[in-house]
Amino acid sequence: MRRATYATRAAGAVALALAATACGGSGGSGGEAVLSSSWGDPQNPLEPANTNEVQGGKVLDMIFRGLKRYDPRTGEAKDMLAERIESTDAQNFTVTVKDGWTFSNGEKVTARSFVDAWNYGALIDNQQKNAYFFEYIDGYDQVHPESGKATAKTLSGLRVKDDRTFTVRLTQKFSTWPETLGYPAYAPLPRTFFDDHEAWLSKPVGNGPYAIESYAKGSAMRLRKWQDYPGRDKAQNAGVDLRVYTDNNAAYTDLLAGNLDLADDIPASQLKNVRRDLGSRYINQPAGIIQTLAFPFYDKNWGAGKEKLRIGLSKAIDRKQITEQIFQKTRTPASDWTSPVLGGQGGYKAGLCGEACEYDPAEAKRLIKEAGGLPGGRMTLTSNVDTGSHRTWMDAVCNSINNALGNDRACTVNPVGTFADYRNRIHSGKMSGPFRTGWQMDYPLIQNFLQPLYYTDASSNDGKWSDEKFDQLVNDANAHSVQDRAVSTFQSAEKILAEKMPAIPLWYQNGSAGYTDRLSGVILNPFSVPVYEEIEVG
Repeated sequence: MRRATYATRAAGAVALALAATACGGSGGSGGEAVLSSSWGDPQNPLEPANTNEVQGGKVLDMIFRGLKRYDPRTGEAKDMLAERIESTDAQNFTVTVKDGWTFSNGEKVTARSFVDAWNYGALIDNQQKNAYFFEYIDGYDQVHPESGKATAKTLSGLRVKDDRTFTVRLTQKFSTWPETLGYPAYAPLPRTFFDDHEAWLSKPVGNGPYAIESYAKGSAMRLRKWQDYPGRDKAQNAGVDLRVYTDNNAAYTDLLAGNLDLADDIPASQLKNVRRDLGSRYINQPAGIIQTLAFPFYDKNWGAGKEKLRIGLSKAIDRKQITEQIFQKTRTPASDWTSPVLGGQGGYKAGLCGEACEYDPAEAKRLIKEAGGLPGGRMTLTSNVDTGSHRTWMDAVCNSINNALGNDRACTVNPVGTFADYRNRIHSGKMSGPFRTGWQMDYPLIQNFLQPLYYTDASSNDGKWSDEKFDQLVNDANAHSVQDRAVSTFQSAEKILAEKMPAIPLWYQNGSAGYTDRLSGVILNPFSVPVYEEIEVG
């Protein structure tokens, strides 16, 4: 999930300089024009397996296409470069790559383009942030051991059969594994990536509808339409200038002044004004993001046997009032642990949390009292407060809990200054009460909202919760060869979350954007990212 902050690796050669234009966009060839959009410098070099945050992900989605692509409206994983992906046992897969695809430098995209890229991404020597996406492939424990050096350089579960065919052997049955292949970590790479890595990093070459023309860190990246792009989703504009902003209020001011065409992060301070300012050119739609409060199960005060306490706190939170008053309806009260953007096919089912997520202060007080009360009579909510209006909503959640308990000092807030410090505390197991955990989906499947967060010892199980029945249902769901049955079994696992409440669902988060009247066809995909190739400039 794109949430963690990591140290970046040197990108190599110095990028070409860019002088940003003063107006919203510039002219382009063939009757098309270039648009400008707000952006932030990527945290990491733009290697597909090394980019795990939104800003870098925007660029990867423009310059790469993988085996699958998530439909920008429905989120459905559709074949892109995959001609077919076949399996008879949900564990061994044969992948056939479509013919006729090339990278923007003219190099042909083959089966080896994928296998080499995945082996590179998985190998511990390469320090790729998304290496864990390859952990289901046989041999991962040899190329990326938990400690020590790799004992193999390539994944034993990958085999190239011919120019367009390769096979994949997983370590377990995973029927919906093909649906994950739209994530950028699985993108193919050209030989130039390996032959002259530093040169590639200075100007990445992909196989998507855009090619990078130049990048000046701290200023902007220029992407231009790749005229020979072989896909059906060709760019409807001449290119995009991604302009770096360190303050979304500044981007919003430029948008209103006509100096920026598109801003995809409307500041909270402008939510009361944005509809008046932009009218129908303001987008506010659900995204695959949920905010929750997790509990430290390594602390006996919050762990095993404290179900009533955790459920009572959930029922003490007035989600509706908080989302309406603070977030101006850019958040929606959560009634499960996934996201509505999944739809029924992806596994979302409204209300799976049941009464445990319904505001009922009297019942909340009763449950907390029956659980023995708050540990020591008090509790503390913790989150970073450098982004996301987190201090504001934490105060509101505490007020809601205090009102339910009739004690204005029962719940207090412990703000942490930076996201990096906050995540370090979580990783160190130093949380002594409920703490914020947010999740933005990597791919639109219920599995991605459950297994990484709540499976025993999973990579993002921050509270260290463990439940054998939950784990078994997840294993059973992965083993189903029919997606409907897999989804149903995952939902059965989710019902255990309602019984045990390892994390309190708070609200689903929307994506927001605004644009000038120069643009048309502007939409956000289910990941809250603009679908740049569909935008027309008039």
